[in-house]
Amino acid sequence: MNPMLVISDIYSIIWSDLVTLKRRWARYLLTTVVSPLLYLMAFGLGLGRGISMNGMSYLEFVIPGIIALTAMNASFNGAGIRLNVDRLYFRSFDESLMAPVSDISLLIGRSMIGLVRGLISSSAFILLALAIAPSMRIKPVFFVVLLMTCMTFASMGVLAALLARTHEDMAMFSSLILMPMTFLGGTFFSLSQVPAWLRFALYILPLTHSSACLRAAALGQPVPWRSFIAIILFMSAFLLSGGMVLRKMSE
Repeated sequence: MNPMLVISDIYSIIWSDLVTLKRRWARYLLTTVVSPLLYLMAFGLGLGRGISMNGMSYLEFVIPGIIALTAMNASFNGAGIRLNVDRLYFRSFDESLMAPVSDISLLIGRSMIGLVRGLISSSAFILLALAIAPSMRIKPVFFVVLLMTCMTFASMGVLAALLARTHEDMAMFSSLILMPMTFLGGTFFSLSQVPAWLRFALYILPLTHSSACLRAAALGQPVPWRSFIAIILFMSAFLLSGGMVLRKMSE
């Protein structure tokens, strides 16, 4: 397989979304940054005022978790909901399957739509968070983890959209998977405060590992390499599963 041809095919897939995003970037940022700002005001500046968490202020603790949460929602929705609409409403995804584009290019291209949107939303919130908590340290490893987080949840969104048979299936996936991760994935509390059996269950959630890695990188702590490897494994599993589903659809 020609790598340059794959890259060209991927760019062809994401080009139309980039054009749309360029025209509506202000509206997109407004709609995606409002929720994390509300979380920040409610938990970081409201309920968490005066509370210490693992030797740091609660505000410093919660901001990296909200960044991970923002990346999850923006990446999943950016890739998954768009693909779901193309498949079930416009019926345009069938044309992509018939196009002279490899399955891997189609899969990665669709995932990168969510990745780009996740990075834009997360970066916008990071700039706002730095104004509130200038002690945060944004180093290269932080952006590596953020990039992997966006790709992980974008590929999860693509997988969910490929498996969904109705629009309600996507809504059900969000309610049963994304919503529990929002509040149980180590975003708003430390996992050291929960019982061991529950902690084990919460480490099954990919957002838990993203929150842990981003928090460590932002606070200048050693990166938890087990969580870093877990993010890679989740991303690989979603991409491989999506490839299998896409291959069956192409037959």
